[in-house]
Amino acid sequence: MGRIEDYAIIGDLHTAALVGTSGSIDWLCLPNFDSPACFAALLDDDGAGRWLLAPEAGGVCTRRQYRPGTLILESEWDTDEGRVRVTDFMPPRDEVADVVRIVEGLSGTVRMRGELVLRFDYGHVVPWVRKHGNGIRAVAGPDAVLLVTPAPVEGEHMSSVSEFTVNAGEKVPFVLTWHPSHQTQHRTRTVDPDRALARTQDYWTQWSGRSKAAGPHKDAVQRSLITLKALTYMPTGGIVAAATTSLPEQIGGPRNWDYRYCWLRDSTLTLQALLAAGYTDEATAWRDWLLRSVAGDPADLQIMYAIDGRRRIPEAELDWLRGFEGSSPVRTGNAAADQLQLDVWGEVLDGLSLTRNALLKANDSSWAVQSALMEHLETVWDKPDNGLWEMRGPRRHFTHSKVMAWVAADRMVKGIRKFHLDGPVDRWEALRDTIHADVMENGFDAGRNTFVQSYGSTELDASLLLIPRVGFLPPDDPRVIGTIDAILEELSQDGFIMRYRPQTSDDGLPGGEGVFLACSFWMVDAQLGAGRRREATELFERLLALRNDVGLLSEEWDTQSGRQLGNTPQAFSHFALVNSAIQLHHGKAHRSDAPVADAHPSADA
Repeated sequence: MGRIEDYAIIGDLHTAALVGTSGSIDWLCLPNFDSPACFAALLDDDGAGRWLLAPEAGGVCTRRQYRPGTLILESEWDTDEGRVRVTDFMPPRDEVADVVRIVEGLSGTVRMRGELVLRFDYGHVVPWVRKHGNGIRAVAGPDAVLLVTPAPVEGEHMSSVSEFTVNAGEKVPFVLTWHPSHQTQHRTRTVDPDRALARTQDYWTQWSGRSKAAGPHKDAVQRSLITLKALTYMPTGGIVAAATTSLPEQIGGPRNWDYRYCWLRDSTLTLQALLAAGYTDEATAWRDWLLRSVAGDPADLQIMYAIDGRRRIPEAELDWLRGFEGSSPVRTGNAAADQLQLDVWGEVLDGLSLTRNALLKANDSSWAVQSALMEHLETVWDKPDNGLWEMRGPRRHFTHSKVMAWVAADRMVKGIRKFHLDGPVDRWEALRDTIHADVMENGFDAGRNTFVQSYGSTELDASLLLIPRVGFLPPDDPRVIGTIDAILEELSQDGFIMRYRPQTSDDGLPGGEGVFLACSFWMVDAQLGAGRRREATELFERLLALRNDVGLLSEEWDTQSGRQLGNTPQAFSHFALVNSAIQLHHGKAHRSDAPVADAHPSADA
């Protein structure tokens, strides 16, 4: 098991796998992102599943890369015997899932070893494995897996081992296919590895070819966009926060959460990134997922949902897993779904407003949902909540939550004014003014010239950097500048930005965490808006340097050990990167209520 940054992602827009620099796939959930049919576990190095395919001598690959514009991973090893490449990918999905690995000899003759350790239900269930044609078949309850390969496969210590040699110019393919165990028709299904590779290449290059990304950071932006696409569940349009669960925010600590769900607060930033790069189909699909998920009683709005819009995602601890480098507990589900986080009303209404402005569709079905959400928010905006960061301590009047309530009222008023939609515009304008005055009176510390995390506190919070982005105050307002400077002084570690100080913010959890990468990108945006382009550019370049060798970011960064922390790859980090790059390219900060076209004039994102 390697470091978090040692992993690359492959996927088929239903699920994803993580491939390490050792040549091992250490995480794969089948048939979809949050399925308990997980056959491997990045979370545990004792007895959990994995699929190793590497030179017999072992070691770490000497170079790896994605094929340009794709999610096809190529890993190469230089050995004393010769050079070999392993190409990993998941073809576009039909009714079942495939993982294809092709071993190719580049020079000499290299001895290879494959080791498939199948463990379903998060490493808990050992399947029944037997020979099946050119490979093996494994069954455990509802799940069945077929491995087809011309290489020899033998059982060894509760695993399936392949030892073979590959000469220069030779290819040895492996195809792993999941299907429901009761469906026998899939037992004879065959996949041609070369045709599957060509089909996968065509899909991704065509998708990448639609991008409007340009500028000096075009390659980084496009890799982040591909990563966001990889985190998309195609049947519904939902985008998960990350592909994994329980990778720690502090090595050895308890801040280990399941991120394989869709957070509503991600909606506006995700939509901005997709629309600015020209991906209107994906933005529309995400908007439609959002509308389906939040449908119902506005009082029952959750902060997150499953990829299919399911509401019940109960949190549980998997006590048979030791956790990544001893970081426990390992969790599935997320109890934060039951919290009151008032900012999500603002984020949902902001996101729906954004798509209406970008697609210029006034008469869509979202307005009735928006109106119902706004009418409920009118009755609860002044209550304490758990806040943006899902604090498990006492509820408070978080400044960011109030600002987002202002955003909700502001976007509804603008929707009525611009598109002539129905609604009590005078009432919502008055509410907007009331909330603004409330925040300025209770959320701003005039003596220190900074906004604060919650009413009556002295703590700071990186979410305050979003105040100019949502249009609450201009980016060069002295109170915004004062907040930027205060956060740089109190929440900065090695120039990167913490969400808040866990030790003093009473978030209900022990231990600490790393700097939050999305918050550091927010600082880029805030500095740019404040006219500090040099500082913004320098921080952005430093953030780019934190990506791993194939351009991926997790949630956080440990400034002491120089390691990525948290679940990976993290959508929040990647769409923040896209938005910051676009703004730097055009030399101005972009407000979430402005037309997306302003962010990429002449289709030049």
